[in-house]
Amino acid sequence: MLLKILASFVCLVVVLFLGYYLYARLVGNPAVIEELRADPNSARAARAMLISLPDGRELPVNYLREGEMVYMGVDGLWWRLFADEAKSVTLLIRGETLTGRARAILDDPAHTTDVFSRLRPTAPTWLPGRMGGVLVEIALDSEE
Repeated sequence: MLLKILASFVCLVVVLFLGYYLYARLVGNPAVIEELRADPNSARAARAMLISLPDGRELPVNYLREGEMVYMGVDGLWWRLFADEAKSVTLLIRGETLTGRARAILDDPAHTTDVFSRLRPTAPTWLPGRMGGVLVEIALDSEE
């Protein structure tokens, strides 16, 4: 009986995760991407940018821009694209296309906490380690 309950629970978790994943990939993200492109002055565009990743995917993410640096917190595993070395990315921020070099900040918890206090001021601070997200910083290319 306990095994049957456990199997049902596992199936439920898998179905919920799959449903969320499909919604985000097929419904949620495309709608946000379209809004960021169509209305760069919207409230959403004030806090979300579109990033083109080195593997070709485009994702809408919250961001913080401070001068020539852009910060984003990554909750999924795709932060690993930037773990070993800085990689070239293209950003769409408020209708402006920018390029830069993105790298994951894995060895400076004080810097991560400082930036996340401005980037994600309402995020729970009790989450352990990388469950609270990984900070990725993007040094913008200079405009010449």
